[in-house]
Amino acid sequence: MSKAERLAGDPPATPAAPAIGVFAVCDPRIDEASRRRSANIVEMVADAIASGIALPGDEAVRVVYSPVLVDGERQADAVARQFKAEGVGVLVCAPDTWAFPQLGLISLLSHFPADTPLNLTCGNSGPKPGVVFTHAAQGAISQYGRMVHINVGTWPDTGERPEMTDSTAQVLIDWCFAALTYQALKGRRVVIFGHDSMGMETALAHVIPTRNAFSLEVTRLDMKLLADMLQKDAYPKEELAALRAWLDGHLGGRIELRGDEDSARLDKSLAMYLIVRDLMRDLNAVGGGFMSQLEWGSDTRGLPLPVADIMESLFNSTFDHNGPKPPLPYATEADVQGLLTMLFFTYLTAGNPPLFMDFRKVWEPWEITRLAESLGMASAEPDALWRQRGFVDGDNSGSASLDWAAAPGATLDEIMSGVSLPQADPGYFPGLGNSVTFVSPGDIEGIAARLAYSAQTNLFSLVWDEAQTVSLPGKLARAVCNTSTPTWPHTFVVPRHATMGEYKQYAPANHLHMTWGLKPARLEFWMDLANVLSVTPWSARPDYVEGIDRPQPLLYLLNGGEFNTKLRRANR
Repeated sequence: MSKAERLAGDPPATPAAPAIGVFAVCDPRIDEASRRRSANIVEMVADAIASGIALPGDEAVRVVYSPVLVDGERQADAVARQFKAEGVGVLVCAPDTWAFPQLGLISLLSHFPADTPLNLTCGNSGPKPGVVFTHAAQGAISQYGRMVHINVGTWPDTGERPEMTDSTAQVLIDWCFAALTYQALKGRRVVIFGHDSMGMETALAHVIPTRNAFSLEVTRLDMKLLADMLQKDAYPKEELAALRAWLDGHLGGRIELRGDEDSARLDKSLAMYLIVRDLMRDLNAVGGGFMSQLEWGSDTRGLPLPVADIMESLFNSTFDHNGPKPPLPYATEADVQGLLTMLFFTYLTAGNPPLFMDFRKVWEPWEITRLAESLGMASAEPDALWRQRGFVDGDNSGSASLDWAAAPGATLDEIMSGVSLPQADPGYFPGLGNSVTFVSPGDIEGIAARLAYSAQTNLFSLVWDEAQTVSLPGKLARAVCNTSTPTWPHTFVVPRHATMGEYKQYAPANHLHMTWGLKPARLEFWMDLANVLSVTPWSARPDYVEGIDRPQPLLYLLNGGEFNTKLRRANR
């Protein structure tokens, strides 16, 4: 009989990201030169992944590969056990020869959970065709209901050490980002202060569906805890002084303070950031949200407290007073669906800053043209995108990442030079404090989107489109900002395919979110793995654009399309 073993009493609490495991199946009858080539391709694929993948904050991602070629069941068991011992949660098979699907690959898969991401990347080679195995394996795996993505790319048919093309590598790296995002966020948690978001049903913390769909936990804390910790001065006072000095140094007179009471409220807002940061750190949280309205800062039956705008913006930014940091996606108004959108997008881009906006005023081309004419600007920028397509004025009190005050790659000084902290609107926020405001520059490209949930299907959906920002002539930009709330951040967003008429009608909620540098294929791979329904009801968008979209998985084609397949998977 064996003896029980006592584990260490102080294990690390922070979860490790799953490793990516690369391997190859092979035909046991193949000559030795082809076997060496197959093993070299495994190494080549693993190196390509390792050089292109990252997590927010430049956290390292382990990419491991096995020199053992999976000829049959014995090798399948050996490599699977080796991978499991190394914490592999993402599988990449790189076949260069024919092999027998059930004897090798499917036997290896049986060691892993059914939703473990699996990719088959091969060259389109003729001599000993791994591509033939790839198609055979995809068909075998899809028919029993498991998701698999294939990447039939290009590398030379001959040679001991072939190199894949850049386009083949990019498709694989996009898939790895999606797979890593899906797996790395399992078992993590977000922390929400307060209860339902201003009564917005579209922002509810759907705790059980979120747990079932994404393996994410939603920890809920009462705002009284934060109020009590503020009252008790439960924050590092020296660090508060450093944060205030850092902010003063960068913004100076652009912080609107009318006296000592305003200054004290600003300090309280900064103390909120430090308190919540430490609470989030203690809980290993990957994101958060704060209800604010109405109880915290707006209900005069109580004691309205200062706005959380600066706190929220700092969380979403790639820096604070301590230097560079990964963004920690944070949603104003405890908007959990908005938080999840930003969280997934942040991981899909290895830490690009998220933007939280109201889906505010939609400016159709005729309307912005009329405003320009009223300002004596009828001839200004006649060919500009904003004239041709119109745009959405995205603005909201709180949550806007400070990075969006400048173009991607800007320095800290360049970013902060565009930021101001005016007094909060007393009509909305009688507790006062400072808002954050800036106007984003044009030509920032990414994806604008919003997650939604339906009890009818038990599915999460993502309404999305490629988008870019536009800049307006200064006088016109000020007029647009004054049409809504000038003291909040403003980003002028133009979707690539949606018309303004479609955009107005098909918004799933009153909040919209954008992350720069995110590409459709990477997002689509993630939606496949997470079983999130892709919603693009734009008449101008084709179903598939080669080189932009990922090819549909065979699993969808065999089961009546994406919606039918995802519906079955959500309710099986």
